[in-house]
Amino acid sequence: MSRSKRYSKQFKEDAIAYARDSHLSVNAAADNLGVAPSTLGKWIKKANSGEDVHRGSGNYRSDEAKENARLRKELRDTKDALEILKKAISILGD
Repeated sequence: MSRSKRYSKQFKEDAIAYARDSHLSVNAAADNLGVAPSTLGKWIKKANSGEDVHRGSGNYRSDEAKENARLRKELRDTKDALEILKKAISILGD
């Protein structure tokens, strides 16, 4: 079982710049940075294709996934508020 690390947007951008500017192989650059060569390679590939290397908070695959997560949180919060109100009514009703 592998444990994935999360890297900041700045770290990823710096790592890509280092790999490009150092004229080292991806393997050597990744070794110097302490990341897996496949990870650095993916970041470079995404940067070359114009994709955002860092998707931002939550790492959602799409806007729909982000919206679904937001709605699930809103539903949880609403259910929690409803439970609190039910308990308050039962306490005050006695």
